Amino acid sequence: MSRLLTGLAAVITLLAASTTARADTFLHANLNNASENPPTVPTTTTGAPRPASFGTADFVLNTAMTAMTFTATIFNIDFTGTQTTDVNDNLQNAHIHAGPLVTPLINGPVVWGFIGTPFNDNNPNDVVVTPFATGVGGTVSGKWDAPEGNATTLALQLDNILNNRSYINFHTTQFSGGEIRGNILVVPEPSSYALLAAGGLVLIVFRARRNPRLPATPLVE
Repeated sequence: MSRLLTGLAAVITLLAASTTARADTFLHANLNNASENPPTVPTTTTGAPRPASFGTADFVLNTAMTAMTFTATIFNIDFTGTQTTDVNDNLQNAHIHAGPLVTPLINGPVVWGFIGTPFNDNNPNDVVVTPFATGVGGTVSGKWDAPEGNATTLALQLDNILNNRSYINFHTTQFSGGEIRGNILVVPEPSSYALLAAGGLVLIVFRARRNPRLPATPLVE
């Protein structure tokens, strides 16, 4: 038993060291029509329904917290103006919004724009836009560097970004205020889950050693 505990302790130590060594912060957003404020219902210029637009975005804030990279994949928004014959779904602008009062029900100002106006990924310009070869939509990536921002900086917005007070949205011809939106949320690293799981296993083993009557595995009723 002592060897098992020693081995588990070594695993936890290794995982803890790995977690400390890699201190990048990962964030994620799920974008959809319902998350816009107010929610949007996409239609064509004639009023006919068009497919719901949606997407995902993943962010990495570096260890020094001086730059944040992202990649977003967006569906059913026209990235070129020629992916569909209608103009309502044409992409116009895309931004990150943030503010001390931002919630899912409260909008915030643009703090960094990466498509259209305002455009703040300019020191240097890291934006790469790739329309889908088939279908409607595309991917976009970029990097919010320390000097950049829309009358602000990344450093000034870190508190909002790390505390769920920011969102990313894409604006179209039909919805100039934003057609899809996703709140930006911090994602725990996989090593954190592993560390918790290993700690839980040590606790189970310790309890079993203290009380042999306890079942070796959890009971399922």
